[in-house]
Amino acid sequence: MSPQPAGLSLPSPDRLQIDWSDGMRRQYPIKQLREACPCATCREKHSQPAKPADLRSLKILTNEELQPLRIVKMQPLGNYAYNIAFSDGHDTGIFTLELLRELGEQVAS
Repeated sequence: MSPQPAGLSLPSPDRLQIDWSDGMRRQYPIKQLREACPCATCREKHSQPAKPADLRSLKILTNEELQPLRIVKMQPLGNYAYNIAFSDGHDTGIFTLELLRELGEQVAS
């Protein structure tokens, strides 16, 4: 059986920590998780070539986007993934356990 999360914590406001059932401990910068969002909208956005900035069409940021990026909710989906909601309002990413094992950095237990 594949390793499962045994514990979730926020060691700092901008980092998620997952302790895995096989003893591995990984930490994830929240920004890295947001940038790695696997939802269809984010995948499409990342696959588009970068366009030069048009100063006449700069995006107006929402109040949520101006705040430090945080996880506001993390909900398990069966035994295979987590849905993570971020403080910028994005909440459609389904992060599989396999993806979470690939991301972040291993830290001492």
